[in-house]
Amino acid sequence: MPPKGSSALTPMRLPPLPKLRVRRPNQAEANPCLAIMSTVLTCWASSGYNVAGCAALETQLRTCMDTPRLKSQKKNTINHHLSRMYPKISGPRKRK
Repeated sequence: MPPKGSSALTPMRLPPLPKLRVRRPNQAEANPCLAIMSTVLTCWASSGYNVAGCAALETQLRTCMDTPRLKSQKKNTINHHLSRMYPKISGPRKRK
């Protein structure tokens, strides 16, 4: 059912924008060791900085920090495809 004040036959038009873009499409992924580090800090705070009680968590954090992270992140192509498709969506423009 179409919204009030419009008919089903009139297409929805985009506002006159110079170009469509997605801001920051290549977001960096979250650090996987962050949750483990948080649990280690919580363990230290609850046990009074006792090394013996948190040894398993510390070794888990150490192995997580020692593993190399993948540096190759594929670049997101959303802005390229938006710029390609925008003339088909917005229709013809007036020339000045």
